[in-house]
Amino acid sequence: MSKNPLTLIIEINKFNGTNYNDWLRNLRIILDFKNQGYVLDKPLPTALPEGSSPEERVTFDKWYEDNRKVRSIILASMTNEIQKQYDRLEDVPSIMLRINNVYAVPDQHIRYAATKVFFGTKMTEGSSVQSHGVTMLSFVEKLEDLKAGFNNDTYIDVILQSLPILGKKPPLAFITCWLKQRST
Repeated sequence: MSKNPLTLIIEINKFNGTNYNDWLRNLRIILDFKNQGYVLDKPLPTALPEGSSPEERVTFDKWYEDNRKVRSIILASMTNEIQKQYDRLEDVPSIMLRINNVYAVPDQHIRYAATKVFFGTKMTEGSSVQSHGVTMLSFVEKLEDLKAGFNNDTYIDVILQSLPILGKKPPLAFITCWLKQRST
């Protein structure tokens, strides 16, 4: 019998304490697919107001059922050691708040690491300029996603400096065209 692809994501990417951001991204993918992502971010309602309509009762019950399912997914996606730290908590927002407080890596640290790799990457002589260009442009996209704040001229300068000294002109036209195309 074939496995559910979502189950495979959980099995392959178990939260181990060092992969919080990757784990959270995968968890959100799974929960968005199941239309249960709201359970991660919104507090669990404590009680149904008196005089609630049948529709409100259905919504309330669904929220508790989704909380139970998402809690199970979260716990199943952790190593046994980490699971034991959170298995007594009943509501997902409490679990996520505690995990976030302990394991989340601030964007500043991620941005620093990505910037360090981008500025330190050099093309090895004899390797493909195209392949290196694609790698460098993927770093540019990552830095833009992280709101690093560099302008296109800085990106172009760093990419050109990453190339070995060539007997001919570097592929400036390709890089410039690509960056300008993205900014329009």
